Amino acid sequence: MIAEQKLTVLSTGQRIALSLFDVSDMPLFIDISMSKQMMKHVYAPLTQQAATEAFVERSQPWTLQSDHWLSLGINDIFSGEKLGSIGLKIVNHSAKIAEVGFMIKTSAQGKGYASEALSLLMSYAYNTLNLNKLVATCSINNSDSFNLLEKHGFIREGCLRQNTLINNILVDDYVYGLCKPTNNK
Repeated sequence: MIAEQKLTVLSTGQRIALSLFDVSDMPLFIDISMSKQMMKHVYAPLTQQAATEAFVERSQPWTLQSDHWLSLGINDIFSGEKLGSIGLKIVNHSAKIAEVGFMIKTSAQGKGYASEALSLLMSYAYNTLNLNKLVATCSINNSDSFNLLEKHGFIREGCLRQNTLINNILVDDYVYGLCKPTNNK
């Protein structure tokens, strides 16, 4: 069960704030997770029950030792509108590597919100969590996502053939990585 909690802002940019998931993020998360259009490059749309269970799992308290996602809502700081979510999951604790992922509702896409959210998350990951590397995986057909990753300096490290099953079709995925910037040049 998800406890009612006060909005906990993790990071604020020029137009958005990233906050820990709370019950106010559930409706949009469920809508996105059930949307055939939104999920076409991710996985088969979830049922309402599966989306609710996924939200509860993603809303659990998180620490650097956690094996689950740190999930954050993306909120417009002027209107309070819920725009989507972004998060990270540590996939290698000893090497300090985390996977990142993001979803922006259709009406907010193409307006720079995902870019600002990714910048804020990268800063938090490298400067506060002291992570060494961020990685991301996305469908080779999801040009919006891989273009965003490349804009932020992520390097395409490979292509995984028939890596993800989406609606009973095996799709290829690109794998991206970005190491923590260093001051040594």
